[in-house]
Amino acid sequence: MTVTGLVLAAGAGTRLGMPKALVVRDGVPWVARATRLLLAAGCDRVVVVLGASATEALAFVPTDDAISTIINVDWSSGMASSLRAGLEALSGTAAADDAALITLVDTPGLPLDAVRRVLAAGSPLARAVYDGRPGHPVLISSQHWGPISATLAGDHGARAYLEAHAVTDIECGDLWSGRDIDS
Repeated sequence: MTVTGLVLAAGAGTRLGMPKALVVRDGVPWVARATRLLLAAGCDRVVVVLGASATEALAFVPTDDAISTIINVDWSSGMASSLRAGLEALSGTAAADDAALITLVDTPGLPLDAVRRVLAAGSPLARAVYDGRPGHPVLISSQHWGPISATLAGDHGARAYLEAHAVTDIECGDLWSGRDIDS
C-alpha cells in the first residue's frame, strides 16, 4: 500500500501570534519535524499544505524528492479548506489508489510510535485517540477522499464523517497526550 503523508500547515495561528508553519522549537521547524516524522513512520511521500505566510514557510519545508508543497489560497476560511485542498492534490496522483495519513503542524510532540500504530491498523479509516479523545494522525483510504471533501466546511475537519463511517480508533494515550499547541 502506498501512503502519502499530508501535513496541514496553512493557518494563521492567531492564538499563537504567528503562523504555526513558521514556528521553530529547539532549532527544528515544526513543519520540518512533521514531514520527517511521516516519512520515518513509513509514508512514501509527504505533501505539505501551506497558506498564511506561505512564501516564508517554504523555507522551513525540507528539500527532499519525497516532499512537496501546495498552497491553499482559501486558507483563511478554515482547516476544512486545507484538508480539501490536500486531498484534491492527492486525487490526481499514483497515490490515489491507496491512502493519506494526515497530521497537523502544531503537534510537535507526536511520537513516531503513535504514527506507526495508526499506519498498522489495516483499516480504511483509522485515527489516533488519546485516552479516548480523537486526535492525529488520521489515516484515510482514497475511496473516502471525495466523500469526505464534500462534507468539509469552515474550521471543522473530518470528525463527523469518520464517526459516521466506523473509523477504527487506535489508542495512543500511553505514548502522548495528543494535544496540539495553540498558544
